[in-house]
Amino acid sequence: MTPDIEVSRDIAASPEAVFAAITDITRMGEWSPETRRAEWNEGFDQAEVGAQYTGHNQNGEKEWSIMATIVELVPSERFFFDCSSRDFVFAKWGYAIEPTATGCLVTEYAQDLRPEASKARSESISGVADRLSHNRAGMEATLERLAAALES
Repeated sequence: MTPDIEVSRDIAASPEAVFAAITDITRMGEWSPETRRAEWNEGFDQAEVGAQYTGHNQNGEKEWSIMATIVELVPSERFFFDCSSRDFVFAKWGYAIEPTATGCLVTEYAQDLRPEASKARSESISGVADRLSHNRAGMEATLERLAAALES
């Protein structure tokens, strides 16, 4: 993955606790300002390579769903997934966790793979014109909320 964006934050929690939180995709709505909820697709009920889930997103009045497939999973270290629509991978997302003396450094990554020709349609679906800035702000908020939940 060659990310367009990466955002890091120190979290005063163990790598195991962070990994457990982010790989429980049913909790993503607690962290993300855009993903309101996520659920495992039929045949899957936990994080493993190849597992698929659907994220239900919202931006203002706009709502849409995407399918994600876990492509890399290393316990307490890495969680990466591809987001697709109609079998086209349009984005790659992931988290890396590094232990520190006070907990861990968590880095969230995003890579936009949409062709230029599809960006107008994407904007009409999500209401997001500047996806790069929107994602960066969302990633910062996600890591802030994750830290708040795990450090309390």
